[in-house]
Amino acid sequence: MRIIALLILSSTIILASTYTKADRIKDMQIMEKAMSTISTGILYNNPDIVKEGAISLSDAIRRVKPPIEVETEKDPMARYMNNRVTFSYKIVRNIDKKVKTILERFKAGDSRAASQAHAKIMKQCIQCHYEVLDW
Repeated sequence: MRIIALLILSSTIILASTYTKADRIKDMQIMEKAMSTISTGILYNNPDIVKEGAISLSDAIRRVKPPIEVETEKDPMARYMNNRVTFSYKIVRNIDKKVKTILERFKAGDSRAASQAHAKIMKQCIQCHYEVLDW
């Protein structure tokens, strides 16, 4: 009986940890709102708004994963050629790094550098949409 309970529990955990298309859409919407919030904070010169957007963006970007069909690609050559999984995780790291740059630069009073980091995040977003999501 315990074995059955463990199997049910482990399958529930595995299914619960699957990152679905709906999850990705929700996270993309959160990231879009966070980018807008950061932009508003920079324009209003308000560190609290910038921080709120940066935290929201950082939390969402850490949850984002490549589409399941990309992660479960069976053909090793297609996986190697696409390299989308590695690429998407690289973009996640780059965006998270730029979020920290925004917070540091804005706190130091350098809103121009914070704005440039914001623009670089947008470039990373667009690059991911082209490379991973086949825009």
